[in-house]
Amino acid sequence: MKYQAKYSQLVMPDDANNVGTLFGGQMISWMDLAASKVAYRFLKGTGVSGALTRAIDQVEFKEPVYPGEWVNFEGHVSTAGTSSFQIIIDAYAEGAENKKRLACTAIITMVAVKKEDDGSYSKCPHGRTL
Repeated sequence: MKYQAKYSQLVMPDDANNVGTLFGGQMISWMDLAASKVAYRFLKGTGVSGALTRAIDQVEFKEPVYPGEWVNFEGHVSTAGTSSFQIIIDAYAEGAENKKRLACTAIITMVAVKKEDDGSYSKCPHGRTL
């Protein structure tokens, strides 16, 4: 089974930087949300409490994105270890007058966690394989 998810976000004027394109930090935040959706699907039914972002291993900004355009995120689990797993996120921008284009890519490492009796969280095996 390929664990994947999609997520979309409309770029609003407040999301732009001083040169009129999508602020890179906002793009990374949305990519982390998209990775969280993939993680949710990957961990569903495993009994773990959830996942946390361990690392954003790689980000490459390829094309500018402008206010009024949609960013469509496509993500999937690429590798899985005992408690951690990597997710690849591709962000595609599209506007009314622009064709769909790859705007950004990222590799994000997530780690499965369980909630302890004292309310804290600890790393745990997720039990999934690809």
